[in-house]
Amino acid sequence: MQLFYNPDISENTTEFSFSKEESKHIVKVLRKSIGDTLHITNGKGWLFTAEISVPDIKKCSAQIMSKVLQPKRKYSLHLAVAPTKMNDRYEWFLEKATEIGIDSITPIICEHSERKIVKAERFERVLQSAMKQSLNCYLPELNEAMSFKSFMKQDFNGTLYIAHCEETDKQSLKQELQPQKDVTILIGPEGDFSVKEIAQALKNGFKPVTLGETRLRTETAAIVACHSVAFINE
Repeated sequence: MQLFYNPDISENTTEFSFSKEESKHIVKVLRKSIGDTLHITNGKGWLFTAEISVPDIKKCSAQIMSKVLQPKRKYSLHLAVAPTKMNDRYEWFLEKATEIGIDSITPIICEHSERKIVKAERFERVLQSAMKQSLNCYLPELNEAMSFKSFMKQDFNGTLYIAHCEETDKQSLKQELQPQKDVTILIGPEGDFSVKEIAQALKNGFKPVTLGETRLRTETAAIVACHSVAFINE
């Protein structure tokens, strides 16, 4: 099954048209014609089955034949991850985390961050592509990039963790996690969180955790954390 994404479709939509780019892909590349079936999601859990009514290369139209709302996971995962120096590494994290299962991502700018500007539009495209590839009907929410200090001023729900490399008392994330719990996990930049940032996180209720015995890159640590949460909820 190939999944298409259109955020404008709702459960009340009966007919709609694809963008010019997608219309060309459907008609010329996939060679779809009148009566052929397509599957679309709006990224909000709905899976629509549609039938092509007008196979126009510039404006392909389809009619919604059926719809199903996919059940949500029994937990919510929010990863706050510092942008990596190389954009492609952060994009790799976004892709794999979407495939594994994640609900929201916040790029956090820390004291040791080498990259302080993120390409939100590019990141959104990566998330959409990964959602479609993994046949997932829920698009992860990409929050606006913010400073670590600003992030700490928010109200948090669920269990809170910060993964860092300082030689202090820490518990294993895998041992701390519990199934069907909402979780927020902080992952720092290449230079790790500063001592001040760690202290601020602990003051705000974040528990210090370790992701293993080896030092991991930022994007690898984020994926390990993501998979750990998914694994404990299987």
